[in-house]
Amino acid sequence: MGLIEDAKKGIITEEMKIVARQEGVSEDYIRRAIAGGHVVIPVSPYRDVKLCGIGEGLRTKVNASIGTSSDIIDIDMEVEKARQAELAGADSLMELSTGGDFLEIRRRVVEATNLSVGSVPLYQAFIEAARKFGAVIHMEEDAIFKATEEQAKLGTNFMAIHTGINYETMKRLQNQGRHGGLVSRGGAFMTAWMLHNEKENPLYSEFDYLLEILKEHEVTLSFGNGMRAGAVHDATDRAQVQELLINAELADKAHNFGVQTIVEGPGHIPLDEIETNVVLQKRVTNRKPFYMLGPLVTDIAPGYDDRVAAIGAAISSSHGADFICYVTPAEHLALPTAEEVYEGVISSRIAAHVGDMIKLKKRDADLEMGHARRDLDWERQYAVAINPERARAIRDERSPADTDACTMCGDYCALKIVSRHFSF
Repeated sequence: MGLIEDAKKGIITEEMKIVARQEGVSEDYIRRAIAGGHVVIPVSPYRDVKLCGIGEGLRTKVNASIGTSSDIIDIDMEVEKARQAELAGADSLMELSTGGDFLEIRRRVVEATNLSVGSVPLYQAFIEAARKFGAVIHMEEDAIFKATEEQAKLGTNFMAIHTGINYETMKRLQNQGRHGGLVSRGGAFMTAWMLHNEKENPLYSEFDYLLEILKEHEVTLSFGNGMRAGAVHDATDRAQVQELLINAELADKAHNFGVQTIVEGPGHIPLDEIETNVVLQKRVTNRKPFYMLGPLVTDIAPGYDDRVAAIGAAISSSHGADFICYVTPAEHLALPTAEEVYEGVISSRIAAHVGDMIKLKKRDADLEMGHARRDLDWERQYAVAINPERARAIRDERSPADTDACTMCGDYCALKIVSRHFSF
């Protein structure tokens, strides 16, 4: 029996109890939210997983994506990226390799972390077809389902699956066009396959079979956003909205079947459309957990896209997004290094916290930092900081003559001056 069935029967499982303690909510709140499809807890029957609740009323979670490319295949580096993501405080990982031995890479990554690890089985199926037959268009339909089951047995416990790309979605894309093209690898693979073979997407046409595999292996289904905008001028267009509508209907079906579901959102959105995207997604999916990819709010800052995405993520979280996929400084430029993975996670964690200050009205940490700064209590400041080691290192490398103050103000520290006359 899965978590959804337990929740609907009124059973509070150990997983629900743990997440309730983590989030500071009641156990019955978690049970009811899982029963209603508003919260998920990715689990795995194949390995111990650090439990993480994702959804309504919970802290916004951050995912870090790693993986090889066709140009750079270094498993040790990907394992180090996984470690750095976990060290930086990521709540989950996605292993998205497109080069090398897919199963060996994923096995190594899964062994290196106890975080939930996600994947996109479609990548493996299409790229193996290209290696074997010379082009992705020659993929055999069953290969996607085979890859899904293989990856699940490795302990990959949530998967982005591109079910919403079908003939109706493609019509909208073809009729309206795009300023930034189609940027999803999964979307590109599947549309090319459908057009060449004149067949419907098997993930859509054989959705019941997909659900059977996912339920058997207790995989959380994250509905992939294959039509996401890759340029802010394409945000919230017809193809994106059509895919969302299809995924929303399938998400209800999956939940009723007993498969936990997340619905992914678009990647490039201008500031004034973020709230619309969150409200629309929540409304049409019956408040399923929303996984926002970034979002990037401008297209002109390569090299700084972790900061661009942090702006979008903070606003997304404040309006109700539940899960954020980080972006690294290398986005649009290169495969990220381990250091860039770490920085990307920190940027997204800051953004998630800023959003939660609004969404959940949780500002206790900020109040504690305010008091610690007022009192010039540096150890308390480090303890509250999102990255204590960095804060301490910056202060230590420019040590002040007056150890109470810092070298920004030195002898003219406003807090020290005022404390002589006022007691707060």
